Amino acid sequence: MITEKHVKSFMREIPPDKIRRNSDNPRLFFRSEEMDILLASIRRYGIQVPLAVYQDAGEYVLIDGERRWRCALKLNLQKIPALVQKKPTPLQNLLLMFNIHALREQWDYLTIANKLPSVIELFRKENGTEATESDLSEITGLTRGQIRRCRLLMDLPDQFAAMLQKELELPKHEQQLSEDFFIEMERALKTVQSRVPSAVQNLNSARHALIRKFRSGVIGNITDFRKLSKIATSVSNLGVKEANAREAIAKILDPRKETGITEVFTGQFELRYDERKISLSIESVAEYLELASEDDSPVVIGRDVKQQLLKLKTLIERILGR
Repeated sequence: MITEKHVKSFMREIPPDKIRRNSDNPRLFFRSEEMDILLASIRRYGIQVPLAVYQDAGEYVLIDGERRWRCALKLNLQKIPALVQKKPTPLQNLLLMFNIHALREQWDYLTIANKLPSVIELFRKENGTEATESDLSEITGLTRGQIRRCRLLMDLPDQFAAMLQKELELPKHEQQLSEDFFIEMERALKTVQSRVPSAVQNLNSARHALIRKFRSGVIGNITDFRKLSKIATSVSNLGVKEANAREAIAKILDPRKETGITEVFTGQFELRYDERKISLSIESVAEYLELASEDDSPVVIGRDVKQQLLKLKTLIERILGR
């Protein structure tokens, strides 16, 4: 256990110009509005949370606190508080930064995605095995869901990763293409490639078409991409002919057509999914009633359920009697 005395023995007051940034710091973005707020706070109250550094070749290298350090340089502070730690291994260096930010504030997913391959490679070198999703979650402090989302961004072609980075450099209220947009789009395109591969002739062209349609409002919401996935899975889930699903997806991905995802899904697939949902519900009710009808059944149907069943019986008889 680290005592207060132990922590103080590592505390130093260090001139900011004796500290250099960590070249492995995953953080990509230092948004001006966030920096201005921090600068004003430090000008008024000073640095309340010490930086974390380690010594290397007569210098101090940042582990945590690059924004505070940048503000200190800008304010010409003579010394700043820093907790000096033992020089970490390359893997420890990355993981310290990952875990610090997992507890305090989450980086942008693109920031994590850019460094996750380094974590995977360093883990393999140090341990002699490939890191599993569970391993990555344990050592980085990320959830498995976050890791999966980052992997989708890791696979983005350079031109689209650069497009996303340009968006993320903007103030948040000016960003149009979010990380969630690219994550949802990539997930949907992977599903299409897996289920109806003939629907995508050129993946990058499909990406450009979807981005343009989103910017213009033809695609109204990033959650529409989940409907695109449903169109692709309708072949196996609903028995839709592959040719029909392929034609529908091709219209959505065609940059020459002003065809949106919701328009196609609502017109051709939504009712089929509703029917499937109803069919599954009917099967569940039927199983329940079969069990309740047995002589030695432990199921006791309450008054409220009986009333609902009577209402359902009336509706069924009305429909079947047409």
